[in-house]
Parts: sequence; C-alpha cells; structure tokens
Amino acid sequence: MSKTKQQNGLYRKIAIVGAGMIDFGELFEKSFESMVEEAYLHALKSVNKGIDPAQIKAAWIGTLYPPQGNSGLLLSFATGLFEIPVTRVENACATGSDAFRTACMAIAAGVYDVVLVVGVEKMRDDGAGHIQRSAVKQLWGGRGVTMPAFFGLHATAYMNKYKATREDIALVSVKNHHNGALYPHAHYRFECSVEEVLKAPFISYPLGLYDCCPVTDGAAALIMCRADLAPRYTEKPVYVLGSGLATDTFFRGGDLSNFPATQFAAQQAYEMAGVTPDEIDVAEIHDCFSITELISYEDLGFAQPGQGAALLKEKRVALEGEKPINPSGGLLAKGHPIGATGVAQLVELFQQLRGEAGPVQVKNRPKLALQHNIGIGRTATGSVACVHVLGL
Repeated sequence: MSKTKQQNGLYRKIAIVGAGMIDFGELFEKSFESMVEEAYLHALKSVNKGIDPAQIKAAWIGTLYPPQGNSGLLLSFATGLFEIPVTRVENACATGSDAFRTACMAIAAGVYDVVLVVGVEKMRDDGAGHIQRSAVKQLWGGRGVTMPAFFGLHATAYMNKYKATREDIALVSVKNHHNGALYPHAHYRFECSVEEVLKAPFISYPLGLYDCCPVTDGAAALIMCRADLAPRYTEKPVYVLGSGLATDTFFRGGDLSNFPATQFAAQQAYEMAGVTPDEIDVAEIHDCFSITELISYEDLGFAQPGQGAALLKEKRVALEGEKPINPSGGLLAKGHPIGATGVAQLVELFQQLRGEAGPVQVKNRPKLALQHNIGIGRTATGSVACVHVLGL
C-alpha cells in the first residue's frame, strides 16, 4: 500500500462498527417507517460496546420510490433522529451503495465523526412497478423495453459474442438459490437445478423466471465512524479501503456484452484501495438477472472477457470456492428492494469479514471483500455502477 493512496484515498479512514437488516420479502404487514426502525435498531444492537444515538451526527437514506415524500424526514420519523443533517439519495439500483459512498466521503473529509446510513424500499405495495413505467413516452422506455427485456438483450449479445449457452447463464441462478436457501434474510429460500431454470417460463428471452430477481420489500442499516474512533464501539471494526462510482451510455459505441460503468468504478475502487481483483476473497455483486452477475465477473476483473462461465463450472465462485460470490444468495434469492440492496450487501460483507455470517460464512475467514451495484437509467440508455472494497 503506497503512502499516496493511504493519504489521498479512503484507506482505513472509515470504519463500519454496526450493521443490521430485516428479513426481506413481501412485507405487506410492515410500513416503510417500521422497516427503517427495525433495521436501525438491529444496527444499534450490533455495536458490541454500545452507542448512544445522540452520537450520530448525520444520516443518509437511500430509497428510490418513497411513499411519503422525497426528503430525509423519511428517516427522521422512523428513528427519532431530528436536528441533525439527514440526506436522501437516489441513484437507480446503486442508490443504497451511493448513500454509503457519500457518507464515507463526509467522514473522510472530517465533517462528521459518526454517521448512519439506511437503505430501504417498499416495492410490493405497487403491483405495476417497472411494467407500468415502460409506458412512459421516452426513448426505449416507451417501446416496452422493461428491465427484463433490456437485460435479455445483454444476454443474447453476450451469448452471440462468446458462444455462451443458456446452461452457462443458468449456473448463476443455481448457485445463488443454493446460497439463498441457507441465508436467513432471503426472500426466496429454495434450491433449483439447471434443468428447472431452463424449463421455467420465459420472462424475456433468454431469461426465464429463475433468471430474474423477485420484487421485494426490505431495509438495512450501517453505523460508521472515523477509523481512530472505532475501538470505542467495537473490537472488530471493518474498514472502507476504496470506493468507485461511474456512469456510461450505450450511445458511446461498443456492444451489450459488458457494462463499462462497472469497469470504470472497479478501477477507481481498486486503485484507491491499492489492491487487485485477484486479492478479493469474497464479493457481493449485482445479479438483478443471472446474466448481470456473469458479465460482472469479467467487468470486475475476476475473469477474462468471455471466460466468466468457467468460474461457475469450476465452482470457484461457489460458497465453498476460492472466491465466493454472493454468499447471501444475491439479488436473485435475497431480493432486490432497490434502495436497500447495496446497504444489505455491505451488511453481509461486514459479517463475513468478522466471521459472523452464520450458515453462509465462507471458509478461511476473508480479509478483503468487494461490493458492487449497477443501475440502469429509466430510458435504458446508460448505466451507473458503484464499487466498494472493504477490509480488516
């Protein structure tokens, strides 16, 4: 690790000292506020030396479809944290991880010592969701290009370029549903075979039912502080080492077999942390659809272009493999409550690095972890990606 990166980046300047989330699922019986409150209380309880909420000096809430307005008051009413700055963040499917990133920058800048980040989404109360939004009269969106249709285009482009098969893509779903069956917070807790994935009804060719994440409610929370303050709160802090955020548009050329925004964001995060992709021990990466995870192996540098399926076939990314990917079951099994997704990924990695991930704890307690989200703009003409590297 170079001194330049340590001084100019985030390396060990920020510590996560508490993390909590609720069980994801169809939570019709829970309100938006009750989900936030529950995740927040879990995070407070996880700070093993204790923390007074009055020590939290700022908060960020990531949510995409708030039912009660568009301000930070959504968090304040649920937690009782008034008077302090509370900021609402929205950035497509990277909403939660961008809220976390923004909080990191505020701590690193020396503005706040202790902060809270909450990600939350109440998606099941609106039955139409993205299908309804496809009727918006905008380029692509007005032509019925829903998210399944858009990622189906990516899948066919990838298959055509690299001669990949539907079986290759199905291995992502098989792996993640296996992990999700073990993960206590997952929306879907069942296993499936390659044959079941291939025989499932098509949603948008070549993606079938098991290739698509569920529509889910959920919330997650993180308590963070200046690294030098971490011993006040816990004996086992997890440090933020690097962060990257990037956007790109498909109008700039290239093809649909990758996501350039992920490549750019990952490069920023790796350089800031002073690590390489080979050094990552465990990762929670975006798999809104099975093809997204497969392509992201390559965009994140875990495999060469066109070689991502080999990681699945050789079980290198399985729970018991050398580089487990999505031990939580990923979005395919855990669910994808958009604002909560990135924060929940970070909660899982916090627990993995502390050796507290229970039935999905990976072997040989990891030392470096990566979190990744990718989001698509409403008009499906570009993407935004966020990547974080965490470590001990």
